[in-house]
Amino acid sequence: MAYTQKFFFLLLSSFAIIRMASAADPDITSDFVLPSNLTAPVDGSFFTFTGIRALVGKPLPPNFKVTKVSMAELPALNGQSVSFAALEFPAGTTNPPHTHPRSAELLFLIQGSLQVGFVDTTNKLFSQTLQTGDMFVFPKGLVHFQYNADAQNPAIALSAFGSASAGTVSLPATLFTTSIDDTILAKAFKTDVATIQALKSGLAPKP
Repeated sequence: MAYTQKFFFLLLSSFAIIRMASAADPDITSDFVLPSNLTAPVDGSFFTFTGIRALVGKPLPPNFKVTKVSMAELPALNGQSVSFAALEFPAGTTNPPHTHPRSAELLFLIQGSLQVGFVDTTNKLFSQTLQTGDMFVFPKGLVHFQYNADAQNPAIALSAFGSASAGTVSLPATLFTTSIDDTILAKAFKTDVATIQALKSGLAPKP
C-alpha cells in the first residue's frame, strides 16, 4: 500500500503539467487568469488543490466515486487547458457510459484491473482489459465506460484531460432523469412506458 501511495503522488505531480494535444480551451495572453471576485493576495495557495489528500489511506466508498480537479474546484486551472480526476472503483462497480464534450481523456490505472471501452461514430466498440500500470485514451466526445469486473478487489485510476472544464454527460442520467417524456423514450428504445418508468425509478435519487 505504501508503494501505491507514493506512486499516486508521483502521478499527481506529473499529470498536473500535462497539456494534451487535443486541448480545446482558448489560449490566454497572460501567465494565468485570476477570478474577478478574488480579493485576497495571490500566493501558492491559489495554485494548490488539497482535496486528493482525503483519498490516501482511507477505505474506498461503497459505490464508484470520482474526485474532480477541474476549474470549478481549482480556479487556477482557468486558461491552462488541463484538469484531472481520481476514480475509485470498489469491487464490481462501474462508471456508466458517458462523454466529455470538450476533451479527450487519458486514463492511468494505478491499482487493480478495469474493463474499459468507447464507441466511435460508426458504432464500433473499442474495448480493453487494463491491468495496473496500463493507460488508455478515450477520444474527445465519444461515449465510453469503465468497469471493475473483479468481485473481490477495488481499482483506482487517474485521468488527465486537455481542458480545464472537460464536462461530463452521463447517458443514464441525461436520458432518464431529465424529464424527457416516457413515450418518447419508449419509442426511441423500442420498449414500453412501464419499462422506461422502471428505469427512471431505479435512477432516481434515494431519499
